[in-house]
Amino acid sequence: MTTTSMFKSEADRPVVRRSWLSRWSDPDDTTLAVMLLAPAAILLGVMIVYPVSRLIYTSFLDLSLTSGLPARFAGLANFKQMPDDPVFWQATWNTVLITLITVPGSLVVGFALALLANLPFQMKWPVRLSLLIPWALPLSFAGLIFGWFFHSEYGVVNDVLNRIGLPGVIWFNSPRLAFAAICLAIIWKASSFMAMIILAGLQTIPRSLYEAADVDGAGRVRQFFEITLPLLTPTIVVALIFRTITALQTFDIPYMMTGGGPGTETATLAMYIHQNTVSFLDLGYGSALAVVMFGLSMLVTALYLRMIRGSGAAS
Repeated sequence: MTTTSMFKSEADRPVVRRSWLSRWSDPDDTTLAVMLLAPAAILLGVMIVYPVSRLIYTSFLDLSLTSGLPARFAGLANFKQMPDDPVFWQATWNTVLITLITVPGSLVVGFALALLANLPFQMKWPVRLSLLIPWALPLSFAGLIFGWFFHSEYGVVNDVLNRIGLPGVIWFNSPRLAFAAICLAIIWKASSFMAMIILAGLQTIPRSLYEAADVDGAGRVRQFFEITLPLLTPTIVVALIFRTITALQTFDIPYMMTGGGPGTETATLAMYIHQNTVSFLDLGYGSALAVVMFGLSMLVTALYLRMIRGSGAAS
């Protein structure tokens, strides 16, 4: 009698239960997946889930270290305070405006730099090294550099204007000029990051596609729009996700250049959060502001991911 004939059906087979020790010493696919993912899940919980949960919990508290009173549950009071806070609207508008200006600006400049670095130079490392320098500089240091560039008395920009016969400008006394200077600094700093990501995407495009296009008589412009740009779309979307989230959290460069001035005309949402939590020690309201910024970041990420799914479904 064969082994298979001992049982009338698969349901009659006895269930062999493995001990806990045998599962870990000789794991199946499910157990192996749990073993490999457990460290990452624990680290994710410690580094992300707990701080975010704690932030959301604090946003519902009336917690001001200057009052001397213990924390108490305040419900949505911190969030209801925002519509009547003009500085909140000013900082939020500045943050959105910086995002709308610097993200496309850094994408265009970064794309041009990536195309330049992808040219067949005999010595590519000086060009590619120049892309790393702005990215490697700390954000606060970049803010200090551009703050010196646009200084009204001994700045480089005013010195150049004087040399060509134009009067100098007090950049940081004008909200518009100060905002423009901040955006220029952010684009300079962020374009290298965009260029490196796009350059990595350019390196993955097979040269055979361009050679086939040359045989078919396609020019450089047509090759760019029919080969380069479509194949780079996923890379560009990923770069935009990182750059947009970073732009929504802009703090260092405007803080070092203007400190939010004149007045609060160049203050960002991250700077206003810092002011409430560090300067005013109002942890409840500051946490509520941080929750709003976190929500904006998640909303933008969801929109980009939906764009990726839409482009993938269309292709």
